Order: sequence, then structure tokens, then C-alpha cells
Amino acid sequence: MGPGLADTSSRATREGMSFRTAPLWGLGQRKFFLHDGRTTELREAIMAHRSFGNLQFGSSEANLVIQIFDALGGADTQDIFNFLRSL
Repeated sequence: MGPGLADTSSRATREGMSFRTAPLWGLGQRKFFLHDGRTTELREAIMAHRSFGNLQFGSSEANLVIQIFDALGGADTQDIFNFLRSL
């Protein structure tokens, strides 16, 4: 996921590159997103997965998906948000 979402806590594994991801079930009822609850906005949570890496962490595997998401039109983007909020 790159350095932007790296978990640097003492509980982190693989030098902060891995942690348990919450399931999408119930996403529509959540008030906070990401593993540490740092945002209340779905778009911000999606964009937080974009990361080009640094000396400690590699680039995010999500970069291509975010590039495709960015290219969507407004109605398609809203459809994705509506779906996520329905979970």
C-alpha cells in the first residue's frame, strides 16, 4: 500500500507493510475509514491508497485501480459510492 498507509506501530508486521483489512460488510454504517480511521470520506479513503513508494516502502498495488477510478465520469463514481454505502 506504500508509505502513505504504512503501519509503523509496534504491532505492525513485515516492517509496516501488512495489517488486517476490515471487511466491506457494514461499510455503509461506518463513520470512519481506513485501518486507523483517519478519514470520514470514501473518496479520501480510496485516494489514500495511491502511493509511489520511498526507500522503506514500495509503491502501492492500488495505483492502477485509482488511475481507472479517476478516469470515471461523475455518474459512474456516484454509482460506486452508492454501492459501497449499501453494504
